[in-house]
Amino acid sequence: MKASTVAPETAGTSMADLFVCVLMRDLKLASRRRIDALLPLAFFLVALSLFPLGVGPEPQMLRDIAPGIVWVCALLASMLSVGSLFAGDHADGSLEQMLLAPQPAIAVAAAKCTAHWLLTGLPLIVASPLVGLLFGMSGPALAALVFGLLLGTPILSLLGALGAALTLGLRSGGMLLILIVLPLATPALIFGAGAVGTVEAGMSAAGHFSLLGALLIVTALGAPLATAAALRISTE
Repeated sequence: MKASTVAPETAGTSMADLFVCVLMRDLKLASRRRIDALLPLAFFLVALSLFPLGVGPEPQMLRDIAPGIVWVCALLASMLSVGSLFAGDHADGSLEQMLLAPQPAIAVAAAKCTAHWLLTGLPLIVASPLVGLLFGMSGPALAALVFGLLLGTPILSLLGALGAALTLGLRSGGMLLILIVLPLATPALIFGAGAVGTVEAGMSAAGHFSLLGALLIVTALGAPLATAAALRISTE
């Protein structure tokens, strides 16, 4: 979609229509750049496959370190692609045209976050059972890992989009993006990895999942608003 055609196409549409328009646009653009879209998943799988080679094949050690490693690699894979979430549209003027639409900018921010999760977070969730088998995780622990990632990866996308909006157009923005997002994402990593450890110990992980769900709700309510405000400031 050209920058000059974004505003006319969004004129007269509702907020939901703008959300769907931006979401489908990003998915279509990603389908034309399949190598870039698959890069986070490739990084996730390659990075995880190196750990058994580095720490040794001892099964119990691999099971103990698996949850934390998976979550850290998921965060790094998410950050690998989030830096370009708004950069391309900002460079060609499309982002300014989207923000000129009469609908609130939160629709654009929410659509961008959703597209990022569908292209990055969802493939990581699909690949996580394979990773669990690689580390010798049990069935209940593997189920807890997948469910935790299902709750946690949207948080990573939402926080990553906020960081990308705050650092948009800045020199050395990639490093600043990591410094902003990592502290905010740490609770999700702790509760996500802790849920798997709790299941491995034979206890219920309901408390960890409840905290992850609460984090997701708070982030989903607040991050798009903050991202939309940051985008308007960055494009002024």
